[in-house]
Amino acid sequence: MSKTVLQGIPVSAGIAIGKTYFLNRGSSTSTIRMNIDDEHVHQETARLKQAFSLALADLEKIRKKIPKELKEQTAIIDSHIMILKDKKFQNSARDYVREKMINAEWALEKAESDIESAFIKIEDEYIRERVQDVRLVANRVKSQLYGQPADIRSLTQRMILLAADLSPADTIELQLDKIMAFATISGGKTSHAGIIARSLQIPAIVGVEDLSELQDGHLVILDGFNGRIIVDPDEDDLDHYSQLRYQFAEYQSLVNRDCYLPAETIDGYKVKVFANIELFEEVAAVIDNGGEGIGLYRTEYSFLNRETLPVEDELFEEYRDLASIIFPNRVVIRTLDLGADKIATQFGPVREINPALGLRAVRFCRKHPELFKTQLRAILRASVLGNVSIMFPMISGVEELLEIKKIFYSVRNELKTKRVDFDPVMPMGIMIELPSAVLISDLLAREVDFFSIGTNDLIQYSLGIDRTNKHVSYLYQPLHPSILRSIKYVIDAGHEAGIEVSLCGEVAADPYCVPILMGMQIDSISLNPQAIPGIKRIIRQATMDEFKELLKRVLESEDVQESNRLVREMIFTRFPEELMFYTSLIEE
Repeated sequence: MSKTVLQGIPVSAGIAIGKTYFLNRGSSTSTIRMNIDDEHVHQETARLKQAFSLALADLEKIRKKIPKELKEQTAIIDSHIMILKDKKFQNSARDYVREKMINAEWALEKAESDIESAFIKIEDEYIRERVQDVRLVANRVKSQLYGQPADIRSLTQRMILLAADLSPADTIELQLDKIMAFATISGGKTSHAGIIARSLQIPAIVGVEDLSELQDGHLVILDGFNGRIIVDPDEDDLDHYSQLRYQFAEYQSLVNRDCYLPAETIDGYKVKVFANIELFEEVAAVIDNGGEGIGLYRTEYSFLNRETLPVEDELFEEYRDLASIIFPNRVVIRTLDLGADKIATQFGPVREINPALGLRAVRFCRKHPELFKTQLRAILRASVLGNVSIMFPMISGVEELLEIKKIFYSVRNELKTKRVDFDPVMPMGIMIELPSAVLISDLLAREVDFFSIGTNDLIQYSLGIDRTNKHVSYLYQPLHPSILRSIKYVIDAGHEAGIEVSLCGEVAADPYCVPILMGMQIDSISLNPQAIPGIKRIIRQATMDEFKELLKRVLESEDVQESNRLVREMIFTRFPEELMFYTSLIEE
């Protein structure tokens, strides 16, 4: 076979060279529709019922193996068990067999497709990718139907693992001494596979559409920097990537050795570096990579893939455990950033033409105050440890913020009346991610203790583009003059009011953007844990005068091309070693 290159989405940096092993290939193959006659209907429904039962038994067996310290993994497995037990899912597949007179495999796929259709219109990348949980469960059932249950334990040597997707149950059985990297057909940067790969610090790529064409035992190079899989590489490829792998290992060793040092410039300006996480399993990565706390804890996962809403005690235990583990460092808990169409069904059908601009986040919480109050009580109770802050997303104006604060204070007074302990001075902040919030940030700053600039949404809303849309993603430009001016305006407004200003989102992990943020005198940044050591090292190698001079020149630019050119000149000159591993950004 001649050399070919498969393209996907890079989710965990690194290089791996080895032979492939495709896990559970049956789930990646196209399901064949077969029409059946009356006498085979009972046989197919029985096969379907048995496949669900076997998949359930397999998951419950895996759940028993999970150590107590991996509590969040247990929660994920529980959500998959709940999907398997969902009678609507099972009955939908069974009814397709009976009504359409089709085989069990095709009926299962039809039932899965019905659920996916509810997610397809969702514009929020994080929420949209939660449909992967349904797919993972369906794949486990499909594997039982094909008679090919997943068995990672069958590996006898180090391989590059390929799969349609990797479920949390799969990862529990991963033998790291046998897996050097992995690639999946499904998934995006916020999928479980990406999170797990970064936590394990092994190279990984997701969204590789042609992956199923590879056979077991193929020699490949997996390039986790650029999202490429080179199939049957030639000698030049092997030499080049072997050298790059060695250089990256040396670089990782260098930055990790100093990752606990503060992010302080040569002339003494210090910035706090926090981490963004959504699962408990990521806390270890925060600590291991020198994170100084958690700047954004996304709370949505506890509300997804379940038939009933989490109760107050369940949320309290989750938040308390997180605060305890990271203590005495700070943890910023963001309140629910979801809409009714993504969580429990008791809110009734919600049909919105554009959900991303609809009833979500604090808007949804205002409409359903009891749900909101449950979460607020849990956060307040967890705050008794003294290192918890609360943050509200999608604030668009002062009136909206005051309404949210009114609900918050009513909950606080309720706990006080009941003599429930909490931190009476728990810091309260908001995310600045809407252009309206930017323009009145001086007014909003009077009402809160800190800002966190959410650049992922701010850039999309400001430039009017969806960065996940391949037709317009090239317009997603963090260094666009309007974005830089917006960020600076918010930082200046916050500092004028005497409050701390942080920034979360991918911009905080971008070596091209961090020098600009430093020039703006940002107080803290929050990014994915694995990016922390490298970003800290960049900050430690320069002076504030250099950062401010670069900012001055960039703010004078009239277009994004000029901004990019100025930043690249500085980065390539001052930090060539760091940029060796950001070639995908350079090529754009």
